[in-house]
Amino acid sequence: MLTPTDLDRRYGIPSVARVVDGNGGLPKVAVTTPAATGEIYLHGGQVTSWTPAGQPDVLFVSAASRWEAGRAIRGGIPICFPWFGNKAGDPKAPAHGFVRSKAWTLDSIARTDAGVVVSVATGSDDQTRTQWPFDFSLVLRATFGASLNLELVATNTGATPLTIEEALHTYYAIGDATTVRVAGLDGARYLDKVGGGQERVQERDICIAAETDRVYVNTTRAIDIDDPTLGRRIRVDKSHSRSTIVWNPWIDKARAMADLQDDDWTRLVCVETANVQPHAITLGPGNEHVMSLTVAVSAR
Repeated sequence: MLTPTDLDRRYGIPSVARVVDGNGGLPKVAVTTPAATGEIYLHGGQVTSWTPAGQPDVLFVSAASRWEAGRAIRGGIPICFPWFGNKAGDPKAPAHGFVRSKAWTLDSIARTDAGVVVSVATGSDDQTRTQWPFDFSLVLRATFGASLNLELVATNTGATPLTIEEALHTYYAIGDATTVRVAGLDGARYLDKVGGGQERVQERDICIAAETDRVYVNTTRAIDIDDPTLGRRIRVDKSHSRSTIVWNPWIDKARAMADLQDDDWTRLVCVETANVQPHAITLGPGNEHVMSLTVAVSAR
């Protein structure tokens, strides 16, 4: 197994993108450019930081997160795949699939006009087949620049069709959850997971005033997170995604989660780019699906 030093010699770009030991000794790629800094861990293929010039970090990561092999990092952009939430018929399976707690490989680091592109990959193996009997490859291309762009490429490498759910489970850092407004979903239908899965229709902007866990369906529009406390607006654009999830654990759930601090709920809102439930993706042998996300920040 290659060490971070080995990977850095092979892929690193001096003074721009280095492979180093991160929290818990887990390897990460640290990116530094005039436009932004960023981090992506090989553990889970997970982006944990994107800080455009002149702004605080746009991504939230809990100080209580457990940086350990086999555990998901609490914050940043976890990747949910090949199922979302609990696996149907298997309550012992890990929530949101298995790739967010799996070691990924580093494929490449490159400079482009848009920034620094880091590509990481994972795929099926003997262990994944015990939980999900299909062959696949998954590639994440993360571009760190004045905007943050992610492309998640899922490919069916087997001989039979497969159906996947996928989500870029993005934790956005905010000043105060009770004052933010999430705009762009007015009129959209959603499944209210706090309300037992009942279908509802969004009226106006989303305000966080209680535990919030909603799966919005048939949603392709851009989302704006308006944050008066930090004085900024986060724009979330996406493509080839028809689901949007909005989540905040609120007081009691945050206290019950070992990898969140009690007051972390005030500093985060998740707006997730996804294809889940009625929008799950079926891929024939050799077919691929690309879902993408672009995040930009502006003054309010």
